[in-house]
Amino acid sequence: MKKIIKFFLFSLMVFFATEAIICSQAKYHSHGEINSILGRLNNAYPGLTTIETIGTTDSGKDINVLTIGTGETGAKPGIAIIGGIDGRYIAGREIALGFAERLLENSGDNEINELINHVSFYVIPDASPDASSGFFSDPKQERLVNANPTDNDRDFKTDEDPYEDLNGDGFISMMRVKEPTGDYITDPEEERLMRKADPAKGETGSWCLYSEGIDNDKDGNFNEDGQGGVNFNNNFSFEYEEFGQNAGINAVSEKESRAVADFLYDHFNIFAVFSFGPQDNLGQAFKPARTTQAQPQVPSQAQPQTGRQQFSRGPRKVTNIFPEDSDHNTLLSEKYLEYTGYSGSPGFTREPGNFMEWAYYHYGRYSYSTPGWWIQTEKGLSSEASFLKYAAENIDEEVFTEWQEVEHPDFPGKTVEVGGMKPFAMYNPPENKLEEVVESNYQFLIDAAQLHPEPELLDLETEKLDKDLFRVTVKLRNKGILATTSQMGDQVKWMRKLKVELKSGSDFSLASGKKIIVADRLKGGESREFSWLIVGRGDFTISADAINCGMDEISFTLR
Repeated sequence: MKKIIKFFLFSLMVFFATEAIICSQAKYHSHGEINSILGRLNNAYPGLTTIETIGTTDSGKDINVLTIGTGETGAKPGIAIIGGIDGRYIAGREIALGFAERLLENSGDNEINELINHVSFYVIPDASPDASSGFFSDPKQERLVNANPTDNDRDFKTDEDPYEDLNGDGFISMMRVKEPTGDYITDPEEERLMRKADPAKGETGSWCLYSEGIDNDKDGNFNEDGQGGVNFNNNFSFEYEEFGQNAGINAVSEKESRAVADFLYDHFNIFAVFSFGPQDNLGQAFKPARTTQAQPQVPSQAQPQTGRQQFSRGPRKVTNIFPEDSDHNTLLSEKYLEYTGYSGSPGFTREPGNFMEWAYYHYGRYSYSTPGWWIQTEKGLSSEASFLKYAAENIDEEVFTEWQEVEHPDFPGKTVEVGGMKPFAMYNPPENKLEEVVESNYQFLIDAAQLHPEPELLDLETEKLDKDLFRVTVKLRNKGILATTSQMGDQVKWMRKLKVELKSGSDFSLASGKKIIVADRLKGGESREFSWLIVGRGDFTISADAINCGMDEISFTLR
């Protein structure tokens, strides 16, 4: 009886602890709250989770990874799910965190349990917590950069020109100044908004537009050198822009980017990366260019042939998705739009040094990214006007600060007004819609994970040719939808290939074939046949495995 009571009380504790974790998702969480929830999940599911701190920011915030899986997680195909890529897109942090919560909550379900037994999940909810902290600061401000002190405007001073809340409303928004030579007008579509004047339409600007604040260093620029200075999403090596804005002193120079990159490179089993930020190839899939391969070197007909042959080089740097990877991207995009109900993708923003493209072009994995939530732009309206129309019908809280005149020391005697879209409003759903956003993204990620590559050995045949000579053939099939490596991964050489191995405890030799064969990538559903001529008898095993797609084995006896 005591055991029954103890079990009942324990079950209640787990139930209420889980309920507390799940209920906590209906709000945006600070970095400290996220790490607290990760710790609670790790304690509640000790057989399924481990937690690891992979780095600490300049402001002292820990970057944590929650690993979810059974057994030896590093020996099974893995998926990385990463939020906090961009400090404006804080909903991505909640989607990553909510995914971990729901996956563990449903781990007793047969389908989810089977998935966790075959795939390992690495969840990094907040990859750049210093940037994300802008949402929780006072005043609230859209922050892109970490806390690394940086001379952003290269004037040999550091962090000397931050934002200021001039109207005291607790938000850093925009500032417009009445100027006859200005480039901006009030938008005819929505008079609260500003847009650039179009001379082709006979429009003449009358306003200048700045971010809210004061020109502290008197260099003519506003708020260009606040606290810190490097953007996680501009600090990776693909298309890295040297001396670029917020790019850092070199690629992967920052504690945050190094921590995430080192973790990913240390985990060869990861075959796909899903991230949440401004880059979007799920709302609208990438399409391959006509030629994505590096061109071979060919003799140049324009050069005279003089003993030493002249060659012209084609482009060697690949900057477009490969065709097979594009097909998978299209499949995933269709699934994403189906689960979320979104349409009218915000489009892909190619930022120099962004994480999503690095994960594909340099890390070599399937890489998918989305803001996680957006409002479709209506025909004939700007994205801002479309959002304000949506907000009027669907969002209870105010998303726009009405323009308010202020006194400004840098513009004496001029009309200066502060207002505009509230920070974060256009990039993140209101809290009352956050649950459905997290849930739809969770369902998509579960479906996407089911597509993982998986080797299967089948159609084993043994044939006795002579007294101790046998021919053995077997087919290796990838029964998953995704290939054993992305087509790009096959190019960058940073993916483990399938190893097919013939083993036996008995003495034997091979008249044909090798004991260990390194197999090229297999597309989804593709099969390949392997054959051996074996001299000897006994019990044998053939195995096929790579940690990024799993393993299978088949046994037989030769008599």
